[in-house]
Amino acid sequence: MTRIGSRPAPAFALANAGRAYGATVALAPLSLEIAAGETVAVIGPSGAGKTTLLHLLAGVIRPDGGSVRIHGHALDALQPGRELSRLVGVIHQQYDLVPSLSVVHNVLAGRLGEWSLWRALASLVAPRERRHALAALEQVGIAGKVDERASRLSGGEQQRVALARLLVQDPRAIIADEPVSSVDPARAEDIVRLLVRIAGEGERTLVASLHAPQLALRHFARIIALRDGALVFDRPAATVRPEDLDALYALAPDGSPAPSVEAPATARWVAR
Repeated sequence: MTRIGSRPAPAFALANAGRAYGATVALAPLSLEIAAGETVAVIGPSGAGKTTLLHLLAGVIRPDGGSVRIHGHALDALQPGRELSRLVGVIHQQYDLVPSLSVVHNVLAGRLGEWSLWRALASLVAPRERRHALAALEQVGIAGKVDERASRLSGGEQQRVALARLLVQDPRAIIADEPVSSVDPARAEDIVRLLVRIAGEGERTLVASLHAPQLALRHFARIIALRDGALVFDRPAATVRPEDLDALYALAPDGSPAPSVEAPATARWVAR
């Protein structure tokens, strides 16, 4: 385990890191730490900067300034392939499955960061490490779908395949960008509960963006709230009040987003 002085390095550390696209500020520079093993939900209205924050944490994009560290390693020093995939696994909104391939092949895609090109190509003919894929599918409750084509699965089943792929990848942290945006509320509850359980069993850090704040409050220990690309609050879920959420999601009389509440750009609360 990487350590800073006498304490373990945080899973993620942003120092004055932000991102703009031309004249549009997707995420204003901010500083925060997320401790190893934390479960953190990122909430806020559409366009708040949630995906940008998660992409910075996952190393998908680089900040315009400042720095990002993942388990004590500077992001710029990490190789995008095997080195980064051992530290962080990502679930995107669209699951990133290959519809024409079977479930077992999609799950074993989580091993591509560890395999040589030859081994990856050979696995398309005869899946390598099939037992690992089966074990992961059993954990997410769909072992019976192992040879099913991914395109024939429901949205909830496809999400479980994406979770199984993460289990096979075995990263130290999981980033989930709107992981339940395409399923109904009942299935969303079930999938979030499963995601939190998987993170807990593997002592993994979990950071997920969610549209439903009540879902975040029920299942996550810490809430980071963004609006208009800026940090609004960062605190334990148990201390978030209904009026905090009302202000976060408030609309102006004309239906446009109301001006966001000003907040300091530095998040100081870190779970121990």
